[in-house]
Amino acid sequence: MKRKGIAGAAKNYTTRNQAIKKLQCTLSDFRRLCILKGIYPREPRSRKKANKGSSAPASFYYSKDIQYLLHEPVLEKLREHKAFAKKLSKALGRGEWGLAKNIEESKPVYRIDHIIKERYPTFTDSLRDLDDALSLIVLFAALPANTSIPAAVISNCARLAAQWQLYVMRTKALRKVFLSIKGIYFQAEIQGQTVTWLVPYMFTQHIPSDLDFRIMLTFLELYQTLLGFVFFKLYTDINLVYPPKLDDILDENGAGIGALLLEETGKGLVVVRDESADETEKKRVYAKDVRKQIHAIGLGGNDAAEKAAVEEDEAMVTLPAASDEPIDLDVFASTSASDLQIALAPTTTLFTSYFFYLSREVTRPTLEFVIRSFGGQVGWDAVLGAGSPFLENDPRITHHVVDRPVVAGAAPREHPGKRAYIQPQWVVDCINRGTLLPADDYRPGATLPPHLSPFVDEDEVRNRGGYVPMEANRIEDIEMAAGEVDEDEDDDDEDDEDDEEEEEAFVSTFKGKKAAAPALLAAAADPKNESLLHAAELEAESRGVAPAQFAAELAAETKKAKKAGGKVVKGPKKVDRSQEEQLASIMLTGKQKKLYKKMAYSQDRKAEETAKLQDRRKAIEKEKKKAALKQAL
Repeated sequence: MKRKGIAGAAKNYTTRNQAIKKLQCTLSDFRRLCILKGIYPREPRSRKKANKGSSAPASFYYSKDIQYLLHEPVLEKLREHKAFAKKLSKALGRGEWGLAKNIEESKPVYRIDHIIKERYPTFTDSLRDLDDALSLIVLFAALPANTSIPAAVISNCARLAAQWQLYVMRTKALRKVFLSIKGIYFQAEIQGQTVTWLVPYMFTQHIPSDLDFRIMLTFLELYQTLLGFVFFKLYTDINLVYPPKLDDILDENGAGIGALLLEETGKGLVVVRDESADETEKKRVYAKDVRKQIHAIGLGGNDAAEKAAVEEDEAMVTLPAASDEPIDLDVFASTSASDLQIALAPTTTLFTSYFFYLSREVTRPTLEFVIRSFGGQVGWDAVLGAGSPFLENDPRITHHVVDRPVVAGAAPREHPGKRAYIQPQWVVDCINRGTLLPADDYRPGATLPPHLSPFVDEDEVRNRGGYVPMEANRIEDIEMAAGEVDEDEDDDDEDDEDDEEEEEAFVSTFKGKKAAAPALLAAAADPKNESLLHAAELEAESRGVAPAQFAAELAAETKKAKKAGGKVVKGPKKVDRSQEEQLASIMLTGKQKKLYKKMAYSQDRKAEETAKLQDRRKAIEKEKKKAALKQAL
């Protein structure tokens, strides 16, 4: 017979106080170790058994995890630091300044590189954990320095955030942007993994005095080391040197991301050139230069053939202008992961042929990052920092981003060339829709259309009975109409190839069979109901409709039913909600009843919220109509 408390839960779990006594460290050091090693409190099935019969509140950990911490090198360094602090305070108390200086120089420092390798055995594991790391790094980069947060930590966080943005712009990995109340949500795709992070708005941050930053700084210490490993791998995979060099002069003048200089491995600095500007700086290509290049790659033939080829291509082949030093363009010769990402996402070149100019009231870091991630060229006012590639009066500018109210009676803006004046939301909405939207809806002073989240699937929300905004329905209607037009064009092309007799027969039979199909309409209104679908199939079979034609009719009617939304009248339910609840309460166990009641309660709450939002939308539409009538009168 075993003695009580030496087996089972009492052996598998240990309390926090027991762990601290076993490790012989302070509570703060224990928290630091647990955060760095990824050890968290556990909840046993029976707290009383795990606590050896005691019902006192306690935090439990796995005994194996605490045993694992006994051999941690960081724990030994923390003990050395404790002894170091005692020696230093004793020397200062005695006034032995020379000894204190010597002790200070021998301060023990620990590294957590081995912890990163333990927690993330593969590179994919580290990419999956980048969401929290990037969000915390960006948050600390926006905080002011004080006694709790050293300035060196903030500068390091800002450097890491800029390096991440530079990589995303370089590989064009950005996919989604959402302007929320909390901040700006970004989502990028890195080597098949989606990374989502939150960037706060550039406001003055007020740090509360009762907030303990020690735990957050421990997480920050872990994430800084993690990002160092990850960025080194990402940069080297695309043949870039990490860390990128920093131009101190541009950084002091507020160039932001432009102060970082990329460098290819073994080739020197990467020069990011303006393609349209290069066109004005091109020089003539001579035949002998081209012949040398052809001969170097082993494609040279006789001189007559070379001259003929050169004369044909001389008007098209050009080289960058005058410089004796070799210039490395922003292009890689080898296929890399970034090239594959660009090939998979054609919308990453959405702004390739456009030039944007940011007015002084616009938030430059966010828009510069977003526009350059999708291939656009960005210039800005001198107030926003140095390093703008072009000025406000440049005739190449196609979009002028303005975020100031329109002053009545003010003179219209006059700039050379043709440009569209837009608000910043136009850039984000174009990215989320994957196409260029009309600029008239986003002109300065206009009421902007609703900004929808790209992270929400409207079809899924609609199927669950949630609220779908009118703007989402309008966008779906436009896309559906465009799809129907494309389908009609395809059908017309196919019909032109058929004989006239077959076409007339098909049209006549289609019109005759489409007239009466109630089962088809019911199946389209409720596609998940297998009985209705079976009835529609029987109906189509009785009408003599081919299976392919029936599938096309069902798809068309389903689209119409989705377009109508909640207006679709479904068949009567066999059992009322109250009868369902009674049957469920009879057939289910007690535990299942509680779970079912919770689910029903959450569904009812969601339905109430949806109804409130719909009523509010109707009220707003009525007020708009009344205001329009008053203005008309």
